[in-house]
Amino acid sequence: MSHKTLLRTGPLWRGGTSPYGPLGLPDADGLALPSGFTGRVVARSGHKVAGLTWHAAPDGGACFPDGAGWIYVSNSELPLLGGASALRFRPDGTIGDAYRILSGTDLNCAGGATPWHTWLSCELGDRGRVFECDPYGARAARPRLSMGRFRHEAAACDTERHVIYMTEDEPDGCFYRFRPGDWGDLTEGTLEVLCAAGRWEAVPSPAALFTAARHQVDDARHFDGGDGCHYAGGVCYFTTKGDTALWAYDTQSATLDRLCEGVRAITAAPSGDLYVARETTEIDVITPDRAVTPFLRLEGHAGAELTGLAFSPGGERLYLSARRGRTEGRTFEVAGPFRA
Repeated sequence: MSHKTLLRTGPLWRGGTSPYGPLGLPDADGLALPSGFTGRVVARSGHKVAGLTWHAAPDGGACFPDGAGWIYVSNSELPLLGGASALRFRPDGTIGDAYRILSGTDLNCAGGATPWHTWLSCELGDRGRVFECDPYGARAARPRLSMGRFRHEAAACDTERHVIYMTEDEPDGCFYRFRPGDWGDLTEGTLEVLCAAGRWEAVPSPAALFTAARHQVDDARHFDGGDGCHYAGGVCYFTTKGDTALWAYDTQSATLDRLCEGVRAITAAPSGDLYVARETTEIDVITPDRAVTPFLRLEGHAGAELTGLAFSPGGERLYLSARRGRTEGRTFEVAGPFRA
């Protein structure tokens, strides 16, 4: 998927005209969407979908091409039983299969897709690992220990610089990048941490037992609970849950800007529009001209967190989950005239 996002420095502004118009009345599932868009629930925690019992606590997700169809992968943020599952969609949008791609791991929160069509599932535990998973279900998942042992949240691949950016969910967490020895092979490489003035320094011992990675480089920058992460158009966007901030790291100028507050999850559409999940059960669209307008509101799910935002490979469908606690969760699909 090629992104045209050019959202870098400067203030955002809320208001103006949405590219899709105002929200309509909520449907039977509580989704309020612009005219021309429809939504449906594709999976519910604890319920069967294509023979698989869908996992609790759905979190980070991504889509992958599958012939004329596609696959949506979703993490499970459960302790000890986390892992990840996949939904395989036929070209007409019906679900053809559902299966596990990772099992027996701990608190799989977010992650990220690679350009070679694997899913990086990140563990949130104190010594969490990154597992590289096959969304097609043909190969076993493998831990990538060179990417560090810490409270991993999300990952985003920069195909121009051949690095993977990662966030860390600690009150003094860091923003990292992993530079593999060979792009496409994550077995070995160098873990680096963002420091002052946009510099990157290598973490001496990414899997150390006694000195956490975030404390190994004196000049490292620290953030209040790294959360979502997405790379598009030369910018790595990430959020921090402690202060609900949306940040933009411009890879060309090596500058970091704080764009706004009140954001938890983020993805991008082929148009260059960013879609951000708020602390509430709402999703806003941020256009390249920096206008922020409502796109979706989920009613009747008070206290839920919206997670796992991801577009299908063609950009015609948006997937997301609404999770409440460690048990209840619904995974939605929104289809409609998204901008190309």
